[in-house]
Amino acid sequence: MSLSREYDYLVVGSGLFGSVFAHEAKKRGKKCLIIDKRDHAGGNVYCKEVEGINVHQYGAHIFHTNDKQIWDYVNSFVEFNRYTNTPVALYKDKLYNLPFNMNTFYQLWGVKTPQEAKDKIQSQIEALDIKEPSNLEEQALSLIGPDIYEKLIKGYTEKQWGRSATELPAFIIKRLPVRFTYDNNYFNDKYQGIPIGGYNKLVEGLLKDIEVRLSVDYFENREEWNALADTIVFTGKIDQYYNYEFGQLEYRSLKFEHETHDVENYQGNAVVNYTEREVPFTRIIEHKHFEFGTQPKTVVTKEYPEEWTSEKEPYYPINDAKNTSTFKKYQELADKETNVIFGGRLAEYRYYDMHQIIGSALKQVSVHFQE
Repeated sequence: MSLSREYDYLVVGSGLFGSVFAHEAKKRGKKCLIIDKRDHAGGNVYCKEVEGINVHQYGAHIFHTNDKQIWDYVNSFVEFNRYTNTPVALYKDKLYNLPFNMNTFYQLWGVKTPQEAKDKIQSQIEALDIKEPSNLEEQALSLIGPDIYEKLIKGYTEKQWGRSATELPAFIIKRLPVRFTYDNNYFNDKYQGIPIGGYNKLVEGLLKDIEVRLSVDYFENREEWNALADTIVFTGKIDQYYNYEFGQLEYRSLKFEHETHDVENYQGNAVVNYTEREVPFTRIIEHKHFEFGTQPKTVVTKEYPEEWTSEKEPYYPINDAKNTSTFKKYQELADKETNVIFGGRLAEYRYYDMHQIIGSALKQVSVHFQE
């Protein structure tokens, strides 16, 4: 650490990338300061306790990975439970299991054997005779046929992206997970669960004995913050870091409506997807089921996809050709930096699951400290 600077690292953002990096830097004897514009640490994994329930404030966060090292890493801070994600879909008052499996096919067609299900799907695909899918709709139809597409994919996808499936590129759906077993486990990963006591326990473990300042906007006093540390770890929007020099990167946003109900059990499942286009939200989350709660009341969250504007929270990067080209220009600037580390969903402009963000942060640590 140089004589004039108070910290080795200024970490901008207390989400998983920033928290993991700061924790690992501290383990190596480095002094870190974390700042965050929100009034809480943890980024999008933050939970708020309501009626004794850990409410995922920014949508459902279900930890899943095949990487034993990362699973052991998170469990070293907080024990994870055995929650398994088994969402159901509601279409025109009928329920269907997800991901598409033998339960789904029985609900759709009454078929009971894998061969019957395969024959049904194949006959539907062949009847369409789609040779070269030119958009998402044709791509999905060519993979799964019209019944599953119309009931379980079309409306949900159109709500997610805010446009018709015929206007979306085919590459968005490269494949669709289809299982010819009676297995409702959404993820194929070996390890899966929710931290016992919520994600705040994980973040608190990562940030133990690290200085964190909340409700601080880095960009309001950028030069002063930069002067405090030798190296900046930046987890915000990379285009904002460079003052939108090449234009704004685009995102999809989400709006969350949290409701407390005076019932013990609202929908019987943590996640229920609403796949009709006419229903404005994509899903309802009932948080207590993530931790097998038995509280007398319940909290549910309706999730509404939205067009992103600069006043809204950016959630999903739109990795189309235009945005990818713009991001590459910013990445070229970032690659030339000698005392700035960029990491996380916004700085890397890519969608990350939680285990991937942690893996990315640990990789950055090993490169940075040359281990």
